[in-house]
Amino acid sequence: MNITVLAVGSKMPRWVDEAVAEYAKRFGRDIRYTLKEIKPEKRGAGINAAQGMAAEEKRIIEALPEHAFIVALDERGEAPTSQQLAEHLRRWQQNGEHVCFIIGGADGMTAALKQRARLLMRLSSLTLPHGMVRVLLTEQLYRAVSILHNHPYHRE
Repeated sequence: MNITVLAVGSKMPRWVDEAVAEYAKRFGRDIRYTLKEIKPEKRGAGINAAQGMAAEEKRIIEALPEHAFIVALDERGEAPTSQQLAEHLRRWQQNGEHVCFIIGGADGMTAALKQRARLLMRLSSLTLPHGMVRVLLTEQLYRAVSILHNHPYHRE
């Protein structure tokens, strides 16, 4: 199964890259996990939030894997438990889906991009820094895989 994360932003602190890499290497052979950074649009000098999000949307669309099942991270999205995320993952895997998670920029993402998504999901009701979202999403995807494999990483 292929999982791609498209994350607007670059130049994350080293601890973010290290944590994402640590969880990503745990997936094993049956999951190919890729994180692609999308260049954020600079704000100011006549570029407002809507214009910035539109420019980022274009870059995101260009980076989307063909025929991917798109999951947009959004504060108004479904908030699955780890078990529910594992069930989503099981279904996607059974259907042979290439799943692509989108983490928007500082101002979020356009309504049009959210409408392209087949699922809106939130990781928390709290506002989280972008680097933390990358780490948390990768850890939760690893946790979901461990649940599906009956690995003792997840405890209830």
